[in-house]
Amino acid sequence: MKEQTQKIIQIIDELRPFLINDGGNIEFVKYEDNIVYIKMSGACASCHMLDLTLKERIEAAIKEEVPEVIEVVNVK
Repeated sequence: MKEQTQKIIQIIDELRPFLINDGGNIEFVKYEDNIVYIKMSGACASCHMLDLTLKERIEAAIKEEVPEVIEVVNVK
């Protein structure tokens, strides 16, 4: 679990610069029961593309490296 959490944080850190370029940011909250909890902020928090970015980019990237992950959830 600890190794998976470190890998998830690493992936999020790699994605962060792209979100910052668009005026947003992403923060790792926790990894529990195979679900990754993140917090999107800045422009990303209110972006109409948030769901697409979350599922097609962030969740896909994390699942590719950590297949045990079921879902990535944005907490507000």
